[in-house]
Amino acid sequence: MGDTMKITVLSVKGRQIKIGLEVPEDVPVYREELYVKVKEQNSLALQTLENDLMAAAELWPGKK
Repeated sequence: MGDTMKITVLSVKGRQIKIGLEVPEDVPVYREELYVKVKEQNSLALQTLENDLMAAAELWPGKK
């Protein structure tokens, strides 16, 4: 993968393949299930933030 990343097949067992990754230290690598969980939590946090902002706007003095 380009000049800075390398994928190596470590083993094959039936339908399961184990791979190794060599990436620069500054490149984060996440397993898919962790990436999906973080993405879901970020989405929930944004929804909460929007709801909090709307509730705060309702309490703002001078609102008609």
